[in-house]
Amino acid sequence: MDRVRDLASKNAAVIFTKSSCCMCHSIKTLFYELGASPAIHELDRDVNGKEMERALRGLGCNPTVPAVFIGGKWVGSAKDVLSLHLDGSLKQMLMEAKAIWF
Repeated sequence: MDRVRDLASKNAAVIFTKSSCCMCHSIKTLFYELGASPAIHELDRDVNGKEMERALRGLGCNPTVPAVFIGGKWVGSAKDVLSLHLDGSLKQMLMEAKAIWF
């Protein structure tokens, strides 16, 4: 769990994904379109991926991917991020975390 928290706090925006997950791809694309460059950690391509997936589950991430952190805080999964985007607060959160500047 410490590795996940450490990785989540190193960048303004962090997304834990799996390379075969279509919702992960959609969330990454949304962040790029908003002007953010999140740190991406693909669990299925990381040697410690299974361990990190268990840690994410322990933090309450269900499903475990995509797991989005902004400003070191867990934001949620795809449905949570999309809800924040639709109500306009995702962009504000990214600006406050200095993941985007406009």
